[in-house]
This record gives sequence, C-alpha cells and structure tokens, in this order.
Amino acid sequence: MSDDGFRVEHDAMGEVRVPSSARWGPQTQRAVENFPVSGMVMEPCLIHALGAIKAAAAELNVSLGVLAPEVGAAVAAAGREVAQGQWDDEFPVDVFQTGSGTSTNMNANEVIAFLATERLGRVVHPNDEVNASQSSNDVFPSAIRLAAAITVTHGLLPALDHLADTLLAKAHEYATVVKAGRTHLMDATPVTLGQEMGGYAAQISQAGERIAAAVVVVGELPLGGTATGTGLNAPAGFAAGVVALLATRGDVVLREARNHFAAQGAQDALVSLSGELRALSGALLKIANDLRWMASGPTSGLAEIRLPDLQPGSSIMPGKVNPVLPEAVSQVVVQVFGNDAAVAFAGSQGSFELNAFLPVMARNLLESIRLLTNVTRLFADRCIRGIEANEERMRGYAEATAQVAAALNPVLGYDRVAALVQESSTTGQSIRALVIAQGLMEASELDTRLDLLGLTEGR
Repeated sequence: MSDDGFRVEHDAMGEVRVPSSARWGPQTQRAVENFPVSGMVMEPCLIHALGAIKAAAAELNVSLGVLAPEVGAAVAAAGREVAQGQWDDEFPVDVFQTGSGTSTNMNANEVIAFLATERLGRVVHPNDEVNASQSSNDVFPSAIRLAAAITVTHGLLPALDHLADTLLAKAHEYATVVKAGRTHLMDATPVTLGQEMGGYAAQISQAGERIAAAVVVVGELPLGGTATGTGLNAPAGFAAGVVALLATRGDVVLREARNHFAAQGAQDALVSLSGELRALSGALLKIANDLRWMASGPTSGLAEIRLPDLQPGSSIMPGKVNPVLPEAVSQVVVQVFGNDAAVAFAGSQGSFELNAFLPVMARNLLESIRLLTNVTRLFADRCIRGIEANEERMRGYAEATAQVAAALNPVLGYDRVAALVQESSTTGQSIRALVIAQGLMEASELDTRLDLLGLTEGR
C-alpha cells in the first residue's frame, strides 16, 4: 500500500495502481482508465444479475468438484451480496467498453474475489475460482437476459396490468357517455368514451402478451457455452444446474440455450424483445396523444375531458396547466424508439461466434424496460385515474356532427344522405330537421335511427 491513497496490484500485463478503498482489482482499473467515454455505468439490474450468476455458479462448481467447499461458499456469499445491490458503487466501468462485456464481468469477478478473500482469510482468485467454468462470452449475455427476464416479469408486466386495469375502470365508468367519433381527426359516427378507454386497455393488455411471449425466448441463457459455444472447461451439468438455481431464485422462466452458438454469436432474442417494447411505446404514444387532444383548451380546444392538475404550466401565464404526464410518456416513447434502433443495429453486428456489441445492447434494452415500467405506473396513477369527463361538451359534439346521418344509409341510400350532409354543412340545419322538412322519414323512425347511444352499439 502506498501513501497516496493507492495500492499496487498486478495482472498479466504488469503493475496497476488501484484506489486503496476500491474492492475491484487491476483489470477493472484498466477499464476505468481506458473507457472514460460517457460517464454512464451499467444498469444496476445487470450487476445484480451478474452477482446471482456468480453465486449460483460457485454452488454448482462445489457440487461438481471444481471448487473446494469453503471457497465456493465464500464466493457464493459474496455473489449474493452483489445480487442484493450491496456493492453497486464498486462497478465503475463505463457502458462503452469492450464489446463482449469482459470488463464488467471481470469487475464482478474482482469485487467478488475481494469480498470472498475477506470472508475466507486467504486469497480467492477472480479468474480461476470466481470465473470457474465460465467465460465473459457466455456469462455477460446471460446476465443481460436474466436481468431482462426479471425486470420484465416482476416490473414491467405488473405495471402494464395495472395500467390496463385503470383504463378498464374508466371504460366502465364512462360506458354510456356518448361523444363524437373521429377518423382522420375529422368528425365520424358516435362512440362512447368508455369504448375508447376500453380500446386503450386492450392495446396495453395485448402489448403485455407479446412482451411476455418474447421474454420466454430471452430466458434461454447461453451459460455453459464458455468462450465460443463449445463448452470448453465447463463440466457436464454445470449450465443446467446454474440455470435451474437462477430460475428458482429469480422466480422467472429460464432454460439453457438450445443452441449455444446461436445464443452467443447472435442476440436475436434481445432484438425481438426490444421490438415489442417499441410496439408498446407506440400504443402508449397513441393513448397519450388522444388524451392531450381530448383535454385541449380548455376554452379554445376540444375540452372533452379534464386531466388532473399536477403543476403550474407556465412561468409567464398564470393559471396555465399542461398535460405533463402524457408529455412525459411521449418523451419516454421517443427514448425507447431510439434505444430500439440501437439494439436492432447492434444485434445485426454479430461476427462468427460472438456479438461484440453486448454492452450497448444491455444499456439500451434495460433502460427501456426501466423507463416503461416507471412511466406506465405514473400514467395510471397520476393521470388516467383522475380523468373527468365533460359529458355535456361531448354529447354536444356528437349531436352536432352531420356524420350521424350514416345511420340513414340503409333507408335513404348513400347519395341522398351525402346530399343531406352537404346541405346541413351549408345551411347549418340539423340532419333531423332536413329529413323531416323534406318528408323523407317519419319522426319516430328517425328518432330511433339517430339515437346516439344506439349508434355506438351498432344499431
């Protein structure tokens, strides 16, 4: 130990000065110095997944005779501490690093070796013992997949269910509130606000179903393939045993990759999951935009609904309130679309036995999951739940639109109705008044056919 706050450590390339308080070692330190690129470190959930893998691997290595029981116990205990988030500050390596994620894998190996050494009272080697039966090339992509499976299963999917349920509650609340339908942003035949809310709920539920299906494929872990997919230095039964432990502890669906060469040389499953997150984002943007339109005004816009007032909207216009939650949702959507473009492009860049764009894929995919999980819950609780309908305004729009005349097509024919709509637009007279004045239908039948709520039910 030197007097200037550093200690000298050694690796295969020679001496390295490491901060004396750091629990990482020389390879991590080299990465810190080599990659001061973005200031962004890996998502914590990825570090936690690495810790879980190291802990489970140590236990299997003991049972398979690869590690001595006392070493395996010390490594497993340290790995569990990392998995629980106790040592997040010990992972300083930038996202933009070696494309295999080796720097972050070695960061985990070194931190866990340091902790295990303290626990055991003798030196634990980061490569020979913490990384036994493993390679960065199978561990790091497995950590991405495990982190995605856990955060989607226990975070995003429950958040989507909550949003869908909140929308369904509004669908029931406003099941009979009639409003003007709109296609191309132009007047169309009537709908109910409840029908619109129910449509939004279905969009979210269906997006969740697609994401759940995609994450099952993501749950195929490359563990056991080691450097190139051949499984060199991984004993028989190692991968299956580790995956089983991880599945039980994470309460997620996992299995060993059906083909290790595909799982390491390509990352199609991650690209697919990212694409489903983009599809969800498209649904969220549609919903957010519809709500902004319906709440616009309140005096010079549609003003069909009122969104909860959350904060002042202007530094110069007193009393102005903006749709801040739909705007936050929209900005998350923009970010997720950008993340997906990065994941898709990175996923296309695999060469032979490795995709060397893993860290950037991890960063973008896991950020998308985190952002969508957080913003969907906020959207449900701080926006959707507090929506209030301006029923009089909506019914007024529905009654005023000439497009209700489409219900008269079966009786009068398309051309006659088109002429009535044109005359209504020109004169300002209602369709009902024109039909009565021209003696085209009896008033009682006309009232039945132009019943607004009936029109929303297809009759």
